[in-house]
Amino acid sequence: MTLNVVRSPMRRRGLVCAVAAGLVLAGCAGGGPKGGDPGAKALPAGQTCQSIKADLDRMVNSGVQSSVEAQSAGRKLSPNQKADADRYNQLLAYYLGARCHVV
Repeated sequence: MTLNVVRSPMRRRGLVCAVAAGLVLAGCAGGGPKGGDPGAKALPAGQTCQSIKADLDRMVNSGVQSSVEAQSAGRKLSPNQKADADRYNQLLAYYLGARCHVV
């Protein structure tokens, strides 16, 4: 038994196009590539990019950056310094996660 091969160039081209279109549609139906960009995250209720930026600026102006750097280096901090550094890192994560820095 032999397979019936499509001999006409037009039929072959049509078959190739149909298979290609099917593969493209199957890829789209699958939700796209895994591990892609998840997109911007929502900000906590009552927060805006501007309010978070203002809080970050206020904290930087009060000198929290040295506490953040000390915490990153593994140095001991007072409970207040640790709380400030943690709050700064949390606000920064919100700011970057919501893509506030992207205009």
